[in-house]
Amino acid sequence: MPGEGTWWKEAVVYQIYPRSFKDTNDDGIGDLNGITEKLDYLKTLGVNVIWLSPHFDSPNADNGYDIRDYRKIMKEFGTMADFDHLMAEVKKRNMRLIIDLVVNHTSDEHQWFVESRKSKNNPYRDFYIWRDGHNGKTPNNYPSFFGGSAWTLDSKTGQYYLHYFSSKQPDLNWDNSNVRKDVYDIMRFWLDKGVSGFRMDVIPFISKQPELPKLPPATLAHPEYVFANGPYVHQYLQEMNSKVLSHYDTMTVGEAFGVTPEQAKKFTDPRRHELNMLFNFDLVRLDRDDWRKTDWTLPQLKATYTKIDNGSGEYGWNTSFLSNHDNPRAVSHFGDDSPRWREASAKALATMMMTQRATPFIYQGDELGMTNYPFKHIEDYEDVEIRGQWQELVVSGKVPAQEFLKNIKQTSRDNARTPMQWTSKANAGFTAGNPWLSVNPNYVHINAAAQEHNRDSVYNYYRSLITLRSKTPALIYGKYKDIDPANNKVFAYTRTQDDQRYLIVINFSEKQLNYSLPKGIKINSLVLDSGSDHRVKEGATQLVLQPWQASIYKL
Repeated sequence: MPGEGTWWKEAVVYQIYPRSFKDTNDDGIGDLNGITEKLDYLKTLGVNVIWLSPHFDSPNADNGYDIRDYRKIMKEFGTMADFDHLMAEVKKRNMRLIIDLVVNHTSDEHQWFVESRKSKNNPYRDFYIWRDGHNGKTPNNYPSFFGGSAWTLDSKTGQYYLHYFSSKQPDLNWDNSNVRKDVYDIMRFWLDKGVSGFRMDVIPFISKQPELPKLPPATLAHPEYVFANGPYVHQYLQEMNSKVLSHYDTMTVGEAFGVTPEQAKKFTDPRRHELNMLFNFDLVRLDRDDWRKTDWTLPQLKATYTKIDNGSGEYGWNTSFLSNHDNPRAVSHFGDDSPRWREASAKALATMMMTQRATPFIYQGDELGMTNYPFKHIEDYEDVEIRGQWQELVVSGKVPAQEFLKNIKQTSRDNARTPMQWTSKANAGFTAGNPWLSVNPNYVHINAAAQEHNRDSVYNYYRSLITLRSKTPALIYGKYKDIDPANNKVFAYTRTQDDQRYLIVINFSEKQLNYSLPKGIKINSLVLDSGSDHRVKEGATQLVLQPWQASIYKL
């Protein structure tokens, strides 16, 4: 393992969405034993940290992000004995496990909320945020991210409770010190079991705006920028660090929805003792306007990378990712998922993601170049977010059905949630049962079994990148500089540490290009190339780039 305190910078993380990873009991739902079964696959890939999306007891209104009991395992995923076995097998392979911490909200079936809604003077009433209505309507105009109001009226007491997400996900009141104390106890419970840290779900939302004022019209389209900037968020994270995190050798990564790159410095500056890293969404949301897909250009993407890199400041640290369980598949989003260019563009994107000054997070299946699902009808979607938006936008007549379907086909979270493609056998080898979500029909061609022993596969290119990064400190810690920001076809940047200088060049087009390096830059040697026939002479200043070619050079 790398040295204590820096291991999480040198790590390569692999995100597992347990429901869709591997099913071992044929109920159509992935489980913990399925993860244990595939640890050697991950070890061979070269990743050394696994991030497990929520595995806790849940009624699954939002696929596990609505937690009913933080100390129990979701029954579809197995038992606590299965978790302990997984933990032991992870450690045996010198790997680490981090888990999701979902503490902005709970399930409405959590015992705290069951008590809270019983009466206005229940001891748990103040664990959540309750308000009287205003002139016969909701307390304010806060919208829910899943459609409709962020307030639900509870008939028992005649008051409304706040939920930024589904009405089945009431928000906790972090201003109550008992809430914080109980959350810290939950964190210790899992850290003592051996987990190495947490990915913290919508963590900037834990501090609410005082008095919950009405949102001005300009902020209604993107309320996250208000929700993420409550007055006590840094105080609470510093308290969490001093009471819990500082007593363990942990890795913490916050989901920074609503946090700008400029604001990110406060969360990740190690001198402030809050979090190690944040997930910044400016890149994966570059071409998103809520559920709508918009256009993006390469100079915009490059400018975003520079902004994110600058956002970590002198002392902070970043994450690098192109997809996750909440975003579409990387190759369908930023690459070209047509049969002709899928592999080449998947390798190009892998090169870009793995050579940033940041800890890379690979989402399950991206190492195979898995693609978006060919959705056709609203019935094809399982996601609570899509169902809520369909009711609010299409059923109400605000948006034509075809327009909505055309956009969500490209933006839906379900694209990333289709089952992992292990083999060309039925259901992609994910299950012998009926899969909870349809398997992408292209599993016959795109699967792990076909790629593991193919030297030129996307999987083995990821392996090469991970190996190269692990032995090249400049590709981890080196300064990042975009050397040709205005070029709309080529992404070229350097990574520099002391006298070690590397150049990464990626052709973002399906055409062969002649590329002249900026003045003063000469190539020493080729280190890694995504194709197989690229040659370059020492001292070269001109490159012939094949379509979607990605190369790493020593300068």
